[in-house]
Amino acid sequence: MLLAGPSGSGKSHLAAELGWPVLNLDDFYRDGDDPAMPVDESGRADWDHPDSWNTRAALNAIVELASTGVVHAPVYSMNEDRRVGTHEVRADGPYFLAEGLFAERLVADCRVAGVLADGIVLAPNRLVTFVRRFARDVAEARKPWPTLVRRGVKLLREQPGVVARGSAAGLRALTPGQALAQLTALAAAPAESLARVS
Repeated sequence: MLLAGPSGSGKSHLAAELGWPVLNLDDFYRDGDDPAMPVDESGRADWDHPDSWNTRAALNAIVELASTGVVHAPVYSMNEDRRVGTHEVRADGPYFLAEGLFAERLVADCRVAGVLADGIVLAPNRLVTFVRRFARDVAEARKPWPTLVRRGVKLLREQPGVVARGSAAGLRALTPGQALAQLTALAAAPAESLARVS
């Protein structure tokens, strides 16, 4: 199950509410010193550019987790701009969430690989998202204060485009509340229904 949405839209909160296994796609960001990492106009790593993310590595991890039920995924530190280790993700039930800002980039390849049950892009209120994201980033000391303000305003303006990009890739645009209700109902469906959806 792919879950996309703007930064701060509630992807991680939704995953926690569902209690499903989660593959955090934000752990597939490139290291800050990777030559393939895009930079913004000031020369800093551009974390909001789709190419800041190692799409191929993320896809391989999804396929491995869906096929074997276990994968060793990276652990990424945003304030260090690099991977700092690995951790094991296990998927013992019929579904797991692969969630991240650029998850829509994986829709076509996941379909080809036969591992896509469904895909959602969260479409919450923009101002709520701005406040939630800013509070989170300050609490986690992700970047210097001025950087967080500039990035927050930029992402506020870009949020409709993020949702549109996900919809164009084939993801269903839902509010976090709608997504929680629908996925909770899906998990509670009889086993034969789950087999048909998968």
